[in-house]
Amino acid sequence: MQAPAVRYDRWNAPAEDGKLLIWPASAELLEDTRNNQRRLSGADSILIQNVPLSDVRCKMREWLGHPDFQPLIAAGHQAELHHPGVWAKNALVDAAAKKLGGRAYYFAVDTDEPKHLVLRWPGGAIPLTDDPEALSREWSGLVAPPTPAHLAEIERQFNQAASQWGFAPLVDQFIASMRRSGMEARALPPVLTDSLHQLDWDLGLRHDAMLVSPICFSPPYLLLAYHILARAAQFGADYNAVLDEHRRDNRIKAPGRPMPNLKIDDDSREVPFWLDAMETGQRRRATVVRFGDQWGLRLAGGEEFRFFPEMEGWRAAEDLMLWLRRFGMRLSPRALTLTAVLRLLVADQFVHGIGGGQYDQVLDALIARHLRFEPPQFSVTTATLYFPTAVDQPRVCLPCLVQEGHRLKHGVLGGRKMELVRQIESLPRRSPQRSALFVQMHDLLSAAWTTAQVRTWEQTFRAAEEQHQRQRVLFDRELFYAIQPRDRLVALIDRYRAELK
Repeated sequence: MQAPAVRYDRWNAPAEDGKLLIWPASAELLEDTRNNQRRLSGADSILIQNVPLSDVRCKMREWLGHPDFQPLIAAGHQAELHHPGVWAKNALVDAAAKKLGGRAYYFAVDTDEPKHLVLRWPGGAIPLTDDPEALSREWSGLVAPPTPAHLAEIERQFNQAASQWGFAPLVDQFIASMRRSGMEARALPPVLTDSLHQLDWDLGLRHDAMLVSPICFSPPYLLLAYHILARAAQFGADYNAVLDEHRRDNRIKAPGRPMPNLKIDDDSREVPFWLDAMETGQRRRATVVRFGDQWGLRLAGGEEFRFFPEMEGWRAAEDLMLWLRRFGMRLSPRALTLTAVLRLLVADQFVHGIGGGQYDQVLDALIARHLRFEPPQFSVTTATLYFPTAVDQPRVCLPCLVQEGHRLKHGVLGGRKMELVRQIESLPRRSPQRSALFVQMHDLLSAAWTTAQVRTWEQTFRAAEEQHQRQRVLFDRELFYAIQPRDRLVALIDRYRAELK
């Protein structure tokens, strides 16, 4: 089937402090959630590795400890320091779950590459961990948590800066949770996720928090992975086709946006997973190779696993799990695969940020094309909270001053400029006379650019540039949300709950 004609907005983050973006509108979002639950729970005719989608979904929710009849609203993000626009997803899933009598989940993606692990504030920054190889690790689950000494240094540097601010941020509370959670932990993501979850809980949010990595060995996840790898030729063709259509429809010329096509040749097919070696911490893009009429995985040591499209799904998932564990490997989902798992097998409503919402337009088309199933509706939210001392400051508008300077420059000759323009237009295109007159006009404009009014504008512009540099961090939407004081975060939570009433 063709992808349904869904109206996707051109989402933009709010420019004004304290404002929210929720798409679709709250009443429609709640109704979409109910419809998604009804359609997904009744999807008996859609087969994933020969098992009805409804059964796979029920098993996944059972694996999570969630009753299938209860609405589940979910969000997720990389295991990193979230800014308020990302954190706002937790406020929305909390509010929607309360309204629907459901349960909210947050999934921390510890299978992606590490990034955004620096605590920043106006005038300073410090890495969240003193793991010297943090940014070179293949996935964030390999990053070590901070040592107690490093946490003490974070606390010292941050509190020295915060003592001048006139409000009490929540970073101290967050660091205290990191210290408690990190005493025996081997990896940063569980420590970070637990600490953020504790902070959210203290703010009044009620959601479960879970790492993605355990899901990678759950039977329902492996069943879906087996389905894709066993049908690598058809799935790869569908994946690349919807990406090509998306680029064409949105006039995107860059071949890697929003993500690259899967590589295809006669004897191999790239699939949308990472193949991770758990002992060595190395990973590669998963690729299946041809074995006659079947596809299979082949490891560097020659070990093979072959996929059979006709195999019963739960046996197939178990065989794949045993093989992966035997050789210390993991199939980790890439971006589109992970949201497919969460939207099809886990959630009744999945909440994206703006970037995820743009990418998942491709997933909608892929679900429709490959499974011939109308995809469940997703939602998008973000919010803006600037650094508190920026709230009452007028923001410098450099484009406004540039435009004013442009008008000023081209007005210094008065009516003489329009006379020259008319003369230029009367001459033949590309003629020497026309070019000479054009150069003469701009020489006159440059010579006239010396008036007292112009000098005043130049002084104003230089001062505005300096102020703009000072304001950049104050109006940075991507500072860690715990830099905010409690009352501003609670107020944002209350706005979400009011929207979902």
